[in-house]
Amino acid sequence: MPITDKHAEYAQKVKNELEKNNIRTDIDLRNEKVGFKIREAEVQKIPYMIVIGDKEVDSDNISVREKGKGDLGQMAILDYLKIFSKNLEL
Repeated sequence: MPITDKHAEYAQKVKNELEKNNIRTDIDLRNEKVGFKIREAEVQKIPYMIVIGDKEVDSDNISVREKGKGDLGQMAILDYLKIFSKNLEL
């Protein structure tokens, strides 16, 4: 979920990278506050949310939230793929 429209291009880049690794993704481009988008995703039981803002674009990272656990912090896309793959094995 990009914070503003200017982060949408980087969000699409992240989406493409995740889909290359067979991870189903969706981008929430609605003009809503991020807190609202996060609450909706929690209610929809989406296991992982990626929030993208200026810091993430500048550092070429992503901020990850896990359902029920909250913010996991900023990380590289490859690190996220390792976490995601490890949780699939459980």
